[in-house]
Amino acid sequence: MHRFYCPDIADTLTLGEEDSKHCVKVLRMAEGDTIEVVDGNGNLYTCRIAMAHPKRCAVEVLESVQQSPHWGHRIVLGVAPTKNLDRMEWLVEKCVEMGVDRIIPLRCHNSERTVLKTERLKKIMVSAMKQSLKATLPQLDEMTPIEQVVAMPFDGIRCIAYCDEQLPREARHTLAGVYRLGSDVMVLIGPEGDFSPEEVQAATATGFVPVTLGESRLRTETAGMMAVAAIHAMDMAKT
Repeated sequence: MHRFYCPDIADTLTLGEEDSKHCVKVLRMAEGDTIEVVDGNGNLYTCRIAMAHPKRCAVEVLESVQQSPHWGHRIVLGVAPTKNLDRMEWLVEKCVEMGVDRIIPLRCHNSERTVLKTERLKKIMVSAMKQSLKATLPQLDEMTPIEQVVAMPFDGIRCIAYCDEQLPREARHTLAGVYRLGSDVMVLIGPEGDFSPEEVQAATATGFVPVTLGESRLRTETAGMMAVAAIHAMDMAKT
C-alpha cells in the first residue's frame, strides 16, 4: 500500500499539494482507492481517497493506530556536517531508515561546513521515514555549537567518538562496552578534521564517555552510520 506524509491529516483530511500530485497524477490513484498516511508523530492512518484532486487530495480515515519506534528508546546522533553535502544527505537518509530519534548538526572548531540549510535534509528524512515504513519523523536541529550540545541535559548514555592520535587512546572504550541494552543514548561524531582536544576535554568534563568505533579511520558519515547501526545490532542481539 502506498504511504504518504501529512502532519495535520487528522484535522484537514487532505494531503499536501506535493503528495496530492504524486498520489493522483504520478501513481494515478482514484477515488475509492486505499492509502496509508503518517503524521510524523507516530500515528498511522489507513485512508480511502474521497476526492482525487491533484492539488488537494481529500481522504476518509478508515483506521488509525499508534506506531511507536521499534527500538523503544531514544537514539540521538550529533554529527558535524561534511563539506560535501551529498555525504551528509546520505548519512541522514540511512540513519532515518535504520531508526534515530534526533539528529543534531554540530558546529566544531575544525568544521568544514559552518552553515547548513535543513530544508532539503528534512525532505530526505520524510522520504526515508515513508520508505522504511515508519510513522515517526526524527527531530532535526539547526546547526548547533558543540559547546551547547555537551551542556544539554540528557538522561542517558553520552558518548563522544574521536580518532586523534594525540589524545589518549587507552582512555577510550568500545561503544559496545559502554552501551546498555534499551538505554537512551547520544553519540557525537566530529568533522573531517576530528574534534579538537579542547572539545573532547569539555565533553568528558560534562560526563561524555570517550569511545572508539574500531581500528579503522572512518569518514564522518561512515562513523555516524556505524554508531547508529551498532546500537541497533546490539539491541537485536540481546532480544
